[in-house]
Amino acid sequence: MINKLKYIICGVCIVCGFYSCKEDIDESNLYTFTGETIEDYLTNRSERFSSFNYILSRIGYDKILAAYGTYTCFAPDNEAVTEYIDSLYDDTVNKDLPHNGMTSRGLEGLTDSLCKDIALFHLLSTKVMGINMGNGMTIKTMLGRDINTAIDPASGEVVISRASAVTSMDNELENGVLHEISCVLRRSNMLISGEMENHPDIFTLFSQALKLTGLADSLSAQSHKNFSSVDNRRGFYLPEKCELGYTIFAETDQTLADKGINNMEDLKAYADSVYSECAVPGTGWYDYARNNNIKISTDNDYKNPWNTLSMFVRYHILKCKIPYDKLVHPHNQISKVTLVEFYETMLPYTLIKITRNNNRLMVNRWTANNSLTDMVAELGSAAMHTVLYEGVELKGLSAQVSAANGYIHPLNSMLIYDKRVPQGALNERLRFDDAGMFGEMMSNSFRRISDSEVDAMNGGKKGTDGDLSGSYIRIPPGFFENLTIYNGDDTRLYYLSGQSSGWSNYEGDEFNCKGNYDFALRLPPVPDGTYEVRVGYTAELARGMLQFYLGTSDDLTTMKALDIPLDMRHIPENNSNLTPDTYTGWCDWTRLDDKGIESDANMRNLGYMRGPLYYTVGVNSGNYARNNPKDLRRIIAKQDFKQGEYWLRFKSVIDNSAAQFHLDYIEFCPENVYNNTRYVEDMY
Repeated sequence: MINKLKYIICGVCIVCGFYSCKEDIDESNLYTFTGETIEDYLTNRSERFSSFNYILSRIGYDKILAAYGTYTCFAPDNEAVTEYIDSLYDDTVNKDLPHNGMTSRGLEGLTDSLCKDIALFHLLSTKVMGINMGNGMTIKTMLGRDINTAIDPASGEVVISRASAVTSMDNELENGVLHEISCVLRRSNMLISGEMENHPDIFTLFSQALKLTGLADSLSAQSHKNFSSVDNRRGFYLPEKCELGYTIFAETDQTLADKGINNMEDLKAYADSVYSECAVPGTGWYDYARNNNIKISTDNDYKNPWNTLSMFVRYHILKCKIPYDKLVHPHNQISKVTLVEFYETMLPYTLIKITRNNNRLMVNRWTANNSLTDMVAELGSAAMHTVLYEGVELKGLSAQVSAANGYIHPLNSMLIYDKRVPQGALNERLRFDDAGMFGEMMSNSFRRISDSEVDAMNGGKKGTDGDLSGSYIRIPPGFFENLTIYNGDDTRLYYLSGQSSGWSNYEGDEFNCKGNYDFALRLPPVPDGTYEVRVGYTAELARGMLQFYLGTSDDLTTMKALDIPLDMRHIPENNSNLTPDTYTGWCDWTRLDDKGIESDANMRNLGYMRGPLYYTVGVNSGNYARNNPKDLRRIIAKQDFKQGEYWLRFKSVIDNSAAQFHLDYIEFCPENVYNNTRYVEDMY
């Protein structure tokens, strides 16, 4: 008992030092173990796991895994460890670091830093069971790097990162769960362009194009600490650095060959055929380039960002790292809808659209009359929603390639920004989830993070800011490239992923804010057109009142006020006599004979809309957001937009630092949807 207690105390100290870097830890659940801990499991089977346990002990993690906590351990046996360290020592590819830094062959030749990398890449700070892994998931390890799980179609086994099979699953222990695995989990230490070059049998031409355009050298960012320090006495998790990265959608050599592209000259000619006329006055479809009289180059100045080859490559790259299973975000969306996400590419002010169709991920799929319907409270007849372009299919989770700072997703056909994108795939209601507008949310694995993961990163604690408490992440000023906070700690911005909560939020998550806030975010770029811009939120008595401003930069002198202030404290009355709420016009549409058509029109006249039918309050609740009086959309603008830079400012107009701000999503709805002469905008 005394020795075990020593391990508990020592383990708590080491966790604080190695992982959470927090001063306090919740000690309320410390106890004397009556069964095996993860460390006991390894020690009691030393004939199989002594090598992995040696690696853990080199950095003190044997003591951590003997103590309080909740962990997942992927444990390779001795044979697997020997094979792995031999491969490190015999590696001739890494010429900058002979033998990968090992001082000799064998366990003793591992450096402390290698031991730390190996150990933490096999540990999770939460409990993950086999049933979850079998569904396919991306998990952030204690090293801060992701691993991916899937079912091997041949063997039926759960495999980790495509290489290591789980040979003994769900060994539940006093402080977590242990899965025995067949191989040491390998992590790439190459940056994304180097990792692509490391697959010459798959990406030869695309890798050459990256180099030729100079983009290979520019995709090197991994993290930064260039954000403001804040007063964190409220105790929420506060990131100490900002992870950065990239996602590349890349045609394989076979995909290019199927298109008749077999060498770089062929690829240059193809890029010319797609982009050389995209900015021509009158007929060009790339609005930003056309509006700014940008000269498109077909010469051999490939590092010119407006060279056609550079444009072709740039449209394939996102400035954030997103694994395959997180490209679309299933949470509380209803089963009949198509899951959709929009991301900004490195081709200036362009978007790609990713949809999930029958468990296939498609890029820029175009369906006729999307967001419109010829039926009431339904998506519409199949006849009006014919597929005009199937889109570009991603090859799948098993084909993705992981790098130190990103992911590469192979494509089955050619990805281009032609007229079918702005005039087709994006010519619909565009709904942007709050977290989806910031690449840093994906790169730091904050989007879809569980409460238990946030708590583990925060030393077992939850924060409190007045009436706001829980597993929120504090976002410091400067953490997001596309968000400007004007008044420092008076704007305390928080993110809650809400994956285990029943909040009425699109995709479950929300941004919340406390203080006399004043900040602005850069809006996602949309093609030229007249749009209705809407902000989705849930009303609560604890909220505040704010004024919206719109500008062409984050410079306050460009900002103009939009309409009258929004009072987020007002909750529509759910009157039994169906009297519309005076402020918003809301009433229970399910009890109306016309299913709310006239009521919707009255609400729009007041500048409001109900929440959509697209998702439910909580998961599988059957209670649609449209039914919830708190779930509202405020129409803040109806005007022409040019493809380019716009910023939306949110400023508190009441002197109450305890009041909350809430943001769920933003919608851009084109005029041909909200004011269509033949159909009506669907309720989804």
